[in-house]
Amino acid sequence: QVQLVESGGGLVQAGGSLRLSCAASGRTFSSYAMGWFRQAPGKEREFVAAISWSGVRKHHADPVKGRFTISRDNAKNTVYLQMNSLKPEDTAVYYCAATRGDSSNWPSPNAYDYWGQGTQVTVSS
Repeated sequence: QVQLVESGGGLVQAGGSLRLSCAASGRTFSSYAMGWFRQAPGKEREFVAAISWSGVRKHHADPVKGRFTISRDNAKNTVYLQMNSLKPEDTAVYYCAATRGDSSNWPSPNAYDYWGQGTQVTVSS
């Protein structure tokens, strides 16, 4: 069982930065790959980024590539999403999630076993 709690969301102007954190409970955190998704009003949940259990392998979705960076600290049971050069279209609720699935399935929400409650990110123009 893994429980996830996101933090770090807020209101920021376009071009600004935020760092989201996702704190996990449970001794098995380091055995899970972790992902970040986002969901804007009226839209489907969208893959943002994922990272392997070791932190070596990372995958970022094209809309955020070069602007967002996923990382993790297994000693702190925490995964991060550094978001730079934010745009109004990045406005959404951001969720972290945990999976033991294959990396080929990382972009699919169905691959994830555990989800956090989400944190709101709003980017003003």
